[in-house]
Amino acid sequence: MLKDSASGLEVTQNRKQTGWKDTLYLIFDKGSTMVGLVLLFVVLSIVTTDFLTVDNLINVTRQATVLCIMAVGMTFIIITGGIDLSAGSQIAVSGVAVAGLITAGVPIPLAVLLTIILGGLIGLFIGAAVSTQKIPPFIVTLGMTTILSGLAFVYTQGNPIAVTDAAFRALGRGYLGPIPIPVMIMVVVVIIGHVLLTHTRFGRYVYTIGDNEEAARLCGINVTWVKTGVYAFGGAVMAIAGIILASRLSTGSPNSGTGSELDAIAAVVLGGTNLFGGEGKIVGTLMGVAIISILNNGLNLLDVSSYNQLMIKGLVILLAVWLNSIKARKKQSV
Repeated sequence: MLKDSASGLEVTQNRKQTGWKDTLYLIFDKGSTMVGLVLLFVVLSIVTTDFLTVDNLINVTRQATVLCIMAVGMTFIIITGGIDLSAGSQIAVSGVAVAGLITAGVPIPLAVLLTIILGGLIGLFIGAAVSTQKIPPFIVTLGMTTILSGLAFVYTQGNPIAVTDAAFRALGRGYLGPIPIPVMIMVVVVIIGHVLLTHTRFGRYVYTIGDNEEAARLCGINVTWVKTGVYAFGGAVMAIAGIILASRLSTGSPNSGTGSELDAIAAVVLGGTNLFGGEGKIVGTLMGVAIISILNNGLNLLDVSSYNQLMIKGLVILLAVWLNSIKARKKQSV
C-alpha cells in the first residue's frame, strides 16, 4: 500500500516537472505558427502606423521571395535530417555567376539556365559528400561556405558586377499585371516543392529517410541517391534565389546572401519542420517565412538597430530550436 502511495506521489511529481514542457509542446505542435503569425501581425499593426499599408505589405511580400525560395530547398534538406550552412554562399556564387554571364554577352535565358545548373551541381557535390562519404552535413556545408565565398571573391576580385540590362532587372523588380514577377517565381517554386513532397515517391522517400535512415535502407530505398538528389534540388533552388536577388540589386555581389541561411533555417523550423528529420511541410515553411519577413520589416519600421536585430533573430532561432528539441523528445517518449 505504501509502495502504491509512493509511486503515485512520484508520478504526480513527474507530471508537475514535465507539465510546462508538455504545454510548450502542445503550443508549438498544434497550430502555434499560425497563432504567432497572427499575433505578430496584430502587434505591428498597433505599434506602427506604416505596417498595415498596401505599399508596405507588397514590399514585405517582395522581400520575402528570396527567403521563401531558399526555405523550400532547406525544407527538403532538413526533413532528411541534414542541414545546409552554405546556402548564403550559394546565393553569392549564383548571383555573381549570372551577372558575369550576362555582362559577357550570354543571352539572359541561357545565363539563368546555366546558373541553375551550376547551383544543382554544387548541391550534387555536397549531397555526394554527405551521402557517400558519410561526412556530417554540418561539416561539409560549413567547409563549402568558405570555399564558395572564396570563389565568389576571386571571380569578382571583390567588386560587384553591375548588370544594366532592363530585362534582367525585371526578374527581381518587374510586374506582370499587378503581380510582382519574383512573387510569381516564388509561387511556382513553392508549388513544385509541395507536389514533390506530398505527391511523389521521391517525397515519401525523403520523409522515410529523415524518420529512420537505416529502416529506409532495409526497405530497399536507395538512400545515397535520394539524399544526393535532395541537396542537388536544394542547390538549384538556392541558385534561383540568388538570381532573383542579383536581379533586384542589379549586381552580382560576393557579399550577397551573407547570413541568409540562418533566416531560412529559422523559417523552416518555425514552420514546424523537425530539425532532427522526418517531419515537415511546405505550407508550414510558408508561415515560418511570413513570421521572419514580417519580423524583419517590423524591426526596420521601429528603427531597431541592425545589431539589435541580429540579437533578436538569434533569440528567435534559439527558441525555435529549443521548442523543436522538446517536440523531438516528446515524440520519442510516445
